[in-house]
Amino acid sequence: MTDDGTFDPAELGPAGLPYRPCAGVVLVNGRGQVFAGHRIDNPSDAWQMPQGGIDGGEDARAAALRELREETGIDPALCEVLAETPDWVRYDLPPELVGRIWKGRFGGQRQKWYLVRYDGTDDQIDIATEHPEFDSWRWMTPAEISGKIVPFKRDVYDRVFTAFAPWLDGRQD
Repeated sequence: MTDDGTFDPAELGPAGLPYRPCAGVVLVNGRGQVFAGHRIDNPSDAWQMPQGGIDGGEDARAAALRELREETGIDPALCEVLAETPDWVRYDLPPELVGRIWKGRFGGQRQKWYLVRYDGTDDQIDIATEHPEFDSWRWMTPAEISGKIVPFKRDVYDRVFTAFAPWLDGRQD
């Protein structure tokens, strides 16, 4: 994967498929809590942070802010990007999901994550977007979110929270 998130054909996952370029947002409020949404397409107690694919020609930061707006209704003007993960973080799909999602084109995702401070109010969050991904949302601690993400993404979330720990635990503004 190149720095702009485009596919490097030399990098394939265990399923022999490329990683889907993706960007995600750790949205933190003034109380140090992180936004999590319950997946509309998962009947289990599966929560996640806003994230999604990077479109062709789009950089990861722009994709992250676009996904934030698309999934939460939040205007990026109400936010400040504080940090980004130093490297791309990837995960492999479990074998039972390979071929079933993303039209079978990818074996997992390679993600760039951004820590974003939200300066708006809760009533400015609207998950009833044009193409909703969440059926409910709430502010959680990083540990709560890690415990509620689907298991194959847990390591990614833990690595992202570790990368952003200085901001999440108040050691850095």
